[in-house]
Amino acid sequence: RLPAGTEGGRRAAVPGPVVAGGIRRRVLVVDDNVDAADSLAEVLKALGHQVEVAHEGTAALAAASNRPPEVVLLDLGLPGMDGYEVARRLRTAHPGDSIRLIALTGYGQEADRARARQAGFDVYLVKPADLDGLLAAIE
Repeated sequence: RLPAGTEGGRRAAVPGPVVAGGIRRRVLVVDDNVDAADSLAEVLKALGHQVEVAHEGTAALAAASNRPPEVVLLDLGLPGMDGYEVARRLRTAHPGDSIRLIALTGYGQEADRARARQAGFDVYLVKPADLDGLLAAIE
């Protein structure tokens, strides 16, 4: 059960979006787990970031070509084109851009981390990632 309202009928003030460091980022979230991707996108939007979501590699590349993001949160275990290949293609397609690639994955072995570095990732986070750590990586 939830209360119908606060005492006196007043609603509590809801603060507007707050972005760490005052910097709003264009973020692309790429994950084949629709619920996880959409939930993360909603959190990031609530914090003031501009967020787009893709659920597979080719959609991620299309989204990045239309409007290059500043940050890409990219799952490695995508069907078809995996996150490593998406990262390589993003680096090739946007060589002069400063896109920050963040691997957000369930893979946690050292071999996976090494492969991610070779593919061009800047940061490697294992799911479930700590929100503060994720926000610091975006910043």
